[in-house]
Amino acid sequence: MAGQQGAMRFVLARLGCELTLIERQPLISALLEDGLQRALADSEVGPIVARMRLIVGDAIDILSAWDGEPPQVIYLDPMFPHRDKTSLVKKEMRLFRPLAGDDDDAPALLEAALALASHRVVVKRPRKAPAIAGKPPGYVLEGKSSRFDIYPKKSLKAKGCG
Repeated sequence: MAGQQGAMRFVLARLGCELTLIERQPLISALLEDGLQRALADSEVGPIVARMRLIVGDAIDILSAWDGEPPQVIYLDPMFPHRDKTSLVKKEMRLFRPLAGDDDDAPALLEAALALASHRVVVKRPRKAPAIAGKPPGYVLEGKSSRFDIYPKKSLKAKGCG
């Protein structure tokens, strides 16, 4: 659970949210599973990580065939598009790009997420990249290097994550 994605997952789980993580790349999912198992064995973070479950497979298929109560919020973090800048991205991400590849199916993933989520879909994007093709976001939160495209469906109530 390295990087910002891991930190975000951990914070949400610590707040009481139940998280389903979906990863389609076998090696990346194996690394994630190993990290989750190690964290579960830790008495301090184990109860927090216990709120996370990992599903290995294609998120489009999994979301399209979802059985049960739909998630309120779906957070998509597709691989950032390749950039032609001369400065290099962080070493960890340079290692992951060949494994993960480009997310050419991001529009189909967004469509599946929008069809399933009951309240919101949030997509992490590079700050200057275009939105994923399809429905435009309702609003955008920008940071220094990335932004969050937010697709609201209905209001969230302030009763916590659970």
